[in-house]
Amino acid sequence: MNRNYNCPGDAVLQVIGGKYKPIILYHLFEKTLRFSELRRLIPQVTAKMLTQQLRELEADGIINRKVYPIVPPKTEYSITEHGKTLEPIITAMCDWGKFYMNK
Repeated sequence: MNRNYNCPGDAVLQVIGGKYKPIILYHLFEKTLRFSELRRLIPQVTAKMLTQQLRELEADGIINRKVYPIVPPKTEYSITEHGKTLEPIITAMCDWGKFYMNK
């Protein structure tokens, strides 16, 4: 997706910025998850906000969304190869967060 960025850091924040995107990615780096599983892992997120954040990550090519044609509907989310390149960034953010919380 081509956008105008002020600097490379701005590009990162445009993609992973958002209250829940780093948390979503953190969990999806571990395994493929269904929407309901993400809701359980992030109890403070509303369904509407989770849907919005997932759609943005999908539009940016960071996650895959797979819908199974069954009743009731089953939707799974996973990290794309492109999305996997964000893992060191999210890991570094978590490491810094642990350091900051323990100071």
